[in-house]
Amino acid sequence: MRTRLFLARHGATELAGEDRFAGTIDVALSDLGREQIRRLSRRLAPLEFAAVYASPLGGTMETARILVEPHGLPVIPRDGLREISHGHWEGMTRAEVERKYREEYAHWERDPYTFAPAGGETGLAVTARALPALLEIVAAHRDQNVLAVSHKATVRLLVSALLGFDPRLYRDHLDQSLGALNIIDFKDSVHARLTLFNDTSHDAEAGLAIPAPPCADLSKWWDSPTGSERGGRPRRESPPPNAS
Repeated sequence: MRTRLFLARHGATELAGEDRFAGTIDVALSDLGREQIRRLSRRLAPLEFAAVYASPLGGTMETARILVEPHGLPVIPRDGLREISHGHWEGMTRAEVERKYREEYAHWERDPYTFAPAGGETGLAVTARALPALLEIVAAHRDQNVLAVSHKATVRLLVSALLGFDPRLYRDHLDQSLGALNIIDFKDSVHARLTLFNDTSHDAEAGLAIPAPPCADLSKWWDSPTGSERGGRPRRESPPPNAS
């Protein structure tokens, strides 16, 4: 099994410049956001995708529809890909929350993975719904390219879970720009390799090539036929990418 997942964050929305908690607010893309995603769409146009999935919120569905215009595919909503809910903070600016809910906000800043504001979700809860949804998508598209559109916190939590990063620090150690592209290659549902992360080169119309899929000489579990071999170097099936 070799599945290549193109995981994108939605473009800028009408609230993007206001520093508001808007995980569950259904907001459309701004004109800037649409242009960001049109550029990404042109970048992805030469590729072939088996399917396109998106969080059901307005900005992500609009992003996905723009991305699939060259491909003629329907956008499949997947609730597990939606953004983290901030409960009673939704719609408020960061400054307002810090002033009105000082202790709650301080607790969340220290530990956003296991703590949530009243009525909201922890990072752990988001991982518990988003990761199974993503792995179902991967399993349904063996040996194919598949595209999914999600949100800032959800993407970072998924990357943390797939690659074994400490998820308690996802807000500190991982970024995810508006309209960013990530590529994750799956050998199977357990072994994933991050090939591209938080890439926005399309914003400058740079035309950078999509990285080649992982092939060989990467690690023993990736190169071995079963993913479990630890001894000996396997036969190379194709020339390796640039040495690292």
